[in-house]
Amino acid sequence: MKKIGIGYEDYKEFIDEDMYYIDKTMLIDDIVERGGKVTLFTRPRRFGKTLALSMLRTFFELEYDYDGNVIDKRRYFEGKKIMNADEKILDMMGKYPVIKLSLKSAKQPRFKSAALQLRDEIVSEFNRHDYLKDSDKLSEKENELFCELLRPRKRDELRDDKDFNEEIDRYATALKTLSECLKKYHNKNVIILLDEYDVPLENAYYEGFYKEMVGFIRSFFESALKTNDALERAVITGCLRISKESIFTGLNHLQISSIYNNGYEEAFGFTQEETEAMLIDYGMEDRISEAKEWYDGYLFGQTEIYNPWSIIKYVSSIAINNMQFPQAYWANTSSNQIIKDMIWHADEEMKRELDILINGGTIEKQIHEDITYDDIHESEDNLWNFLFFTGYMKKVSERREDKYIYLTMKIPNTEIASIYETQIRNWFDKQVKSEDRSVLHKAVLDGDTEGIAGYVTRLLKKSISVFDSGESFYHGFFLSLLYGVPDYAPRSNREEGDGRPDIVLYPDNPTDPAIIFEIKTRKKYNEMEAGLKEAYAQIKDKEYEEGVLEDGYMGVKSYGICFCKKSCIVGSYEG
Repeated sequence: MKKIGIGYEDYKEFIDEDMYYIDKTMLIDDIVERGGKVTLFTRPRRFGKTLALSMLRTFFELEYDYDGNVIDKRRYFEGKKIMNADEKILDMMGKYPVIKLSLKSAKQPRFKSAALQLRDEIVSEFNRHDYLKDSDKLSEKENELFCELLRPRKRDELRDDKDFNEEIDRYATALKTLSECLKKYHNKNVIILLDEYDVPLENAYYEGFYKEMVGFIRSFFESALKTNDALERAVITGCLRISKESIFTGLNHLQISSIYNNGYEEAFGFTQEETEAMLIDYGMEDRISEAKEWYDGYLFGQTEIYNPWSIIKYVSSIAINNMQFPQAYWANTSSNQIIKDMIWHADEEMKRELDILINGGTIEKQIHEDITYDDIHESEDNLWNFLFFTGYMKKVSERREDKYIYLTMKIPNTEIASIYETQIRNWFDKQVKSEDRSVLHKAVLDGDTEGIAGYVTRLLKKSISVFDSGESFYHGFFLSLLYGVPDYAPRSNREEGDGRPDIVLYPDNPTDPAIIFEIKTRKKYNEMEAGLKEAYAQIKDKEYEEGVLEDGYMGVKSYGICFCKKSCIVGSYEG
């Protein structure tokens, strides 16, 4: 079996090390034939954007070996689909100077440190082309400017805001300078590849310096993509389309491809056929339906797409590392901050809609792609749009009403549902911990069954449903509420009598009564009384009270509890 390239993002490494590669090389043909002067691809995180840009760079870039000979790029594309393209496409192989820049490292907590990180990335690209310095093909002024940008000021030299602003202003237009020098040297226009352009903006939004970062990125883009006569074409990738007016000002030659548009559907992510072929290649043909349930569900344009990162992790885990069960691999790699924010700030209507989605239902929302991070919480529709374009929702159908388009959306698959569920559970746990439980504890000690039921039901009504949670959820939830009952210690599933009661509160003083809780659940409200009777019968048949008394406690009292969705009833067992 071929090595699976987990964590590899360099196309050349896939070829040199003969790793498993799903052929996406026809993206080259698509960009040349159908792309704009500048093409922006927005896809969810970990959907192969970085590898795609590496593949484009490998194809287009004019490179030399140590002896100064032009490197023949054909060996990287032997047997690939692009080799069947028109000759005019193949003639472009290895012919262009390329600038490739990733913006994904700009995740610092302050604007200055994030902007300087971007500056350092730009300097690295200058260093990659340092053969330009002292070239007789550049004018003296061009050479001087190039060499100046090769030498950034040290951070401890930037003593005040004036120094910092001057330094950042120098590099805001540096890609245009590099483009002009490359064109002069090679007598060929430049291809610019920018990866994860929106990461600095997302980070800036959460860290509180969004406007400053927008200003820097806007200047950066304008000089490199709008007023750059040395530009052949550019390809930009990101997760979200930031409002055209704020970032892509005046870029009339910009073409945008998102998960909603038709076109380029198969360039990012795995199709059904590609996924099935990989599973078969690794002896996992019996897992095709499982993979579909967990990682399928995306609809790019009109094409069904799987999450590629999750599929390669899934295949590696099962076929290589002999694990048995699928996992939510994407949850640990993608930024889930927006999910947390949504749940923490959810109003009653949003909680209702989350209930619908978590239980497999659909919601309908107006769609619009021009979003800024600054506007996410301005309206509920903005938030749902953000979740759609970042991969947390999928399109089921669409309709037009007047000039507006509405999408019916749902959670794509089991993996994404588990991310929602995890965040909802975390939110609910924190809600529970913040409650004053002394009221409940008093009701428990006083034998006030209505008080217990009322407190628990009130708390449940604040929650968001998680698949009509089963008994294990209610068990853990109720157990967490009982910690801190004065002079008592809760224990779960401890052997007593002929079985294991769900929860027992053991008193510190053996003259005080132990308290038993047996929990049942029902799907329908009119069956809850029957649930209580079942709890009573189990307490009796398993002789739980007798077991507690045999432990030496002087007394015992028992309760049955039945949950149904967000309701609870409590009854006292009379023996």
